[in-house]
Amino acid sequence: MPLRLVRVDLDTIARAGLAAVEPERLVRRRLALAGGRLTVDGLPLEPGCDIGPATRVLVVGGGKAAAAMAKGVAGVLVAGGVAAERIAGLVSVPEGSGRSIPGIAVRETRPPGINLPTDRAEAATREMLALVGGLGPSDVVIAVISGGGSAVLAAARQGIPLAEKIAVTTFLAAAGADIRELNAVRRAASDVKGGGLARACSAGRLVTLVLSDVIGDPLESIASGPCLPGDDAATALRVLGRYGAIAAGVAPRLVGMLEQDRHRDRPAPVEVSPQGGWTTPAGCRVDHVLIGSNATAVEAAARAARELGYLVTVRHAEPGAVETANEVGVRLAQTGLRLVDEAATDGLPRCLVEGGEAIVRLPSDHGLGGRNQQTAVAALLALDHDWPGPLAIASLGTDGEDGPTTAAGGLVDATVAAAIDQHRLDRAGAVARCDAYPLLAAAGGLIETGPTGTNVADLRIVAASTPASATSTSP
Repeated sequence: MPLRLVRVDLDTIARAGLAAVEPERLVRRRLALAGGRLTVDGLPLEPGCDIGPATRVLVVGGGKAAAAMAKGVAGVLVAGGVAAERIAGLVSVPEGSGRSIPGIAVRETRPPGINLPTDRAEAATREMLALVGGLGPSDVVIAVISGGGSAVLAAARQGIPLAEKIAVTTFLAAAGADIRELNAVRRAASDVKGGGLARACSAGRLVTLVLSDVIGDPLESIASGPCLPGDDAATALRVLGRYGAIAAGVAPRLVGMLEQDRHRDRPAPVEVSPQGGWTTPAGCRVDHVLIGSNATAVEAAARAARELGYLVTVRHAEPGAVETANEVGVRLAQTGLRLVDEAATDGLPRCLVEGGEAIVRLPSDHGLGGRNQQTAVAALLALDHDWPGPLAIASLGTDGEDGPTTAAGGLVDATVAAAIDQHRLDRAGAVARCDAYPLLAAAGGLIETGPTGTNVADLRIVAASTPASATSTSP
């Protein structure tokens, strides 16, 4: 096979993974309206969801992919015979993720790179709750929910200031809480999360389309489960206590409210199917449809690598597994050395494609970066100053965002390693202070895609070509 430019290949492989989880395409591929009945992969929902030409359909939701998903839904409905004027709605998305959709308002409610709720997000969410609460039993709501929804679907419980909600989320994330733990607290503090959107709905039917950014695809954790009943107060209090938030006094009103909740009589449990089907107290039938996930992107990236001639290993992330970005970086570096040795032995390039979402425990004096950039620099540090020429490692967020930066992630190859050595940049200090962004920016190792309009957690790629292709060029 021809000599490989591994950095170019990494770009091709990553783009294939992102293309596979493009939300509008996913919705149009999997959803259809045939004979007035909504189908998924050609099969009707159970129980069936009928949408006739005169049915009023409201499309609501939030997240980084919500606008593109909503556009796909509108296209499916119109193609199935629903009059365009019968389709309305409102979705809340980060800036840069908007779309123009006739009849559906798209609100860009938070700045890029700042994954925290804003007053604009809260206003849009309150309006959304009012819209779904003004429907009748013959109406249908289609909710589009994706990763990033926790920040743009924001309606704090009465008595909890938005600033306190932001403070506790920031505190827990910095302390190393994973996404499930964060969302347990978010649900307990919200009028929209933990099934709040569904409980507010007075329509007869609510179909929730979900694009998952959480490993294992637990519906209650994706955007904090706005259409699925959530955890109780005791669960949230355990998380707050485990990470020191109660002792630090970062959310006194929330803690007080949760303590009161814990001592109240619990409502009767709601029966929910494994697929997320349930009926609200108001009589609205709720169903969930998972349209895509991290595995979707990983498998597509692996196919692209095979088409380029690589022998590919796929490693899907394990639900519940917790790794720090530093640990992931070291592991990827060790894997890379093994793949380089194997490629040198038989002349066949190797590639690992995996998914996941690492955590970062920030020191008090931290710098600028994100978990994917941290992973890349940790891999660089693990190999010290002896980076193999045929090896390239990339880690990126499929949403195009990595921490409070403009980058989607980081890439390290022989060119980046040489630039860091040439400029005498402090790789050990960058890892210790979580300050990967300026180091990678100076060495040409940032992956910058801009907001992708999708979000299925992270994609990691390790590519090892034959030793003869040690020279790497930028794509």
